[in-house]
Amino acid sequence: MAQAVHINPGMMTWARETAGLSLEEAAEKLALKNSAKQTAADKLRSIEHGERPLTDSLLQKAVTAYRRPLVSFYLPAPPQRGERGEDFRTVSGTRGSARENALLDTLVRDVKARQQMLREVLEDEDESLPLPIVGSATMKQGTQAVVSAIRAALAITPGEQKAARDSVALFTLLRAAAEKIGIYILLLGDLGSHHSDIGEDVFRGFALADDVAPFVVINDNDAAPARAFTLMHELAHIWIGASGISGPLGWTSENAIERFCNKVAGEFLLPNEADAQLPDLDEADAETVIAATARIAETWNVSQAVVTYRLVSMRKISSEVAAAVFLIFAARWRDQKKRPSKPDGGGPSYYMIRRHRLGNSLLNVVRRALQGEILTHTRAAKILGVRPTSVDLLLQERSHAA
Repeated sequence: MAQAVHINPGMMTWARETAGLSLEEAAEKLALKNSAKQTAADKLRSIEHGERPLTDSLLQKAVTAYRRPLVSFYLPAPPQRGERGEDFRTVSGTRGSARENALLDTLVRDVKARQQMLREVLEDEDESLPLPIVGSATMKQGTQAVVSAIRAALAITPGEQKAARDSVALFTLLRAAAEKIGIYILLLGDLGSHHSDIGEDVFRGFALADDVAPFVVINDNDAAPARAFTLMHELAHIWIGASGISGPLGWTSENAIERFCNKVAGEFLLPNEADAQLPDLDEADAETVIAATARIAETWNVSQAVVTYRLVSMRKISSEVAAAVFLIFAARWRDQKKRPSKPDGGGPSYYMIRRHRLGNSLLNVVRRALQGEILTHTRAAKILGVRPTSVDLLLQERSHAA
């Protein structure tokens, strides 16, 4: 007979809901089956209400399905929400369903756990000296001082930004420079499958400003040209030591930290020498602004939204026109995402995609730790967010491509 587990049944409800799962979805993940008397979802509901015993084997499945440590199920009551760190998204600017925000909480929690495991690896390798850049700046210094500090650390000039082939190449350049100085840049917009996608209107990115293993996560459901701005915005969070989640780009954020980091990103990507190219369009309509931003965006390899942001922040276009332009850009991106991709059969492999999302720096640390027998394949898989059987193939493909 299966052994019953005695916990507060409300913890099962809490764990399921904070994992962003409906009763039906959770019942499927827990391998509950329909019977003549009850559906699988009804069985789970009965367990959550304390009307049906919770077995040890089902609890173990819940640990995996809900992405919670076993000990959390034995708490007397759900803890207060603290997974996100500070939520820099404004109420007016935050969209998305309760499910998407629950998925976001799960994603942040997962990344924090992976960050902690990576920190332990670095400590075991005696590479755990605090990075001087984390929390090295303050908002009182002003945006230009922080821009200059980031530029010096990344060792990237405005000329190199302009010389990049396109916005994707610029992001690759910036990412590689950030990873070189010890920041881990991940592209994550789901929990491992498209069924758990989190829209860019829910979060653009988040920063975890650890002084040994700082992480930046960028939502890869967002448009590729937008990623450079998100990266620079999150790097500003690292520099001022402010962990938390960032929402959609906007100049009207109610949060002072968000406004500051937006300005840092905008001034880095469109530096002083670009100012002369930013025309005064105070009397222009939305169509005129869009045409003007296209030319500048192409020159500097940034998105048109970034150029629009800079124009409105410098008061070269009105806030009303800027709002209309941002709505047009958002509608354009929604339409683009709806278009089916061409099934040419020549796309990147699963492992190439995973490698791109994880970044070279994280892969190199894990590979080195495995070779030095500091990590087991099980823990390596948890850090990388893959199955243990996929670890060697992931690292092998990376080494072939290096």
